[in-house]
Amino acid sequence: MPSRPRVLVIGLDGVSPDILLRRFRDVLPRLNDRLSRGACGVLKSCDPPITVPAWAVMFTGMDAGSLGLYGFRNRRPGTYFDTVAPTPMSLPYPTVWEILSRAGRRVAIIGVPPGYPPPVVNGIAVSDLLTPPGATDFATPRAIVPELEQVADGYVFDVTFRSSERDRVAEDLLDMVRKRWKLARHLWKKEAWDFFAIHEIGTDRLHHAFWKYFDPHHPQHDPDPRFAQVADRFYALLDKEVGAFLDLVDDDVTVFVVSDHGSQAMAGCFCINEWLAREGYLTLRKGASAGTPLEEAGVDWSKTRVWGAGGYYARLNVNVQDREPQGIVAPEGVPALLEEVCERLRAVRTPDGRRLEVEFAWPREVFDEVRGLAPDLFAYFDDLRWRSAGTVGHSGLFLPENDTGPDDSVHSWDGLLAASGPGVQARGPISPNHIRDVAPTILEILRVPRPATMRGQPISGLLGRHRSG
Repeated sequence: MPSRPRVLVIGLDGVSPDILLRRFRDVLPRLNDRLSRGACGVLKSCDPPITVPAWAVMFTGMDAGSLGLYGFRNRRPGTYFDTVAPTPMSLPYPTVWEILSRAGRRVAIIGVPPGYPPPVVNGIAVSDLLTPPGATDFATPRAIVPELEQVADGYVFDVTFRSSERDRVAEDLLDMVRKRWKLARHLWKKEAWDFFAIHEIGTDRLHHAFWKYFDPHHPQHDPDPRFAQVADRFYALLDKEVGAFLDLVDDDVTVFVVSDHGSQAMAGCFCINEWLAREGYLTLRKGASAGTPLEEAGVDWSKTRVWGAGGYYARLNVNVQDREPQGIVAPEGVPALLEEVCERLRAVRTPDGRRLEVEFAWPREVFDEVRGLAPDLFAYFDDLRWRSAGTVGHSGLFLPENDTGPDDSVHSWDGLLAASGPGVQARGPISPNHIRDVAPTILEILRVPRPATMRGQPISGLLGRHRSG
């Protein structure tokens, strides 16, 4: 081992092992070469398996409830629909780069959510997909912003992927990848970083925008020749860009390739609020046209006990007395009410007549802590294959496509963990591990003690004999 170990993390959003090792293997020679050098397997995502909070779970070693993160935006206490986006400063527990910065290690991070405004670190931080358009404070130290803008020729944080203009989405994705990795190579060459992490959101956006074109088993498969090869083009470019980056990486660096969750074809949407209304849990003052957001539908809160939010899982909320502005459910009545909702949801039939499989997660059971205003219940439909539609006014309970814009894929539980280099002793396939254990594993390699509060543990059997301390 070198006297001062170093770690590089390449984060690919929404990528399962199947994506790299089978489906697009032929256009990913450089990445697969890296994966073959060490240990590779499944990285189980968190509850809920969403980009935000999953990356924060990965790099803090804490669960989503302890972080107070339940999605891209959290509901403000005392409101029904007012939400707020998380920031690095809102995390109650330190990230790997904060811990390393305090230990005097040099770090560089690019785009890891939640990342705006970028945190102040002992090195360089570039913000993430939550960066607002036109922001000029997207990096710390601020003095480096002009340099980064020049290098990337207009850096791109994210693309608008829910669009019918698929040809534009494809070109935007390719442009974003080129600029991100050009910037990454520029920063890597600045110094011998102790820790370097880069997050690529383009993989997730590709799946959402083009899955039905490359997957013949997708329920809405479309063989349109204009888009059938977009995924191959994207992954071939990504492999080229990552390969050029890896050419700069010395053999003394331990390299992780990780993802926050996997992706799979979307079966369609289950209209959670439509179902709640039909079952008598949610009441609207008047009829709504198809696709009306619930906040615009005129909810009669004096008669509403439960409402839901859309997304890749359903967030069920109870209209609780003294918690919600017009709450009507006594706090002691919440458990029985939700058990009743669960029982009725288990009886729902899909359009083909089979029973909808529903898994429930109770925040106070799955999290070590519950910070902020968590949903009262999480519902995952058919192993995440059915998305939750929060809009109302639909004629049925199931939609063949997304209710808020074109979207071809949903999330899956199985992300990716691959590790190679001097800090890794395991070789070949490894058993599934949990996303929360990545942070303590990195600190173990870098010989920096993890905080006593960190709940994750170093991945057993992955590392060499060196220990932190």
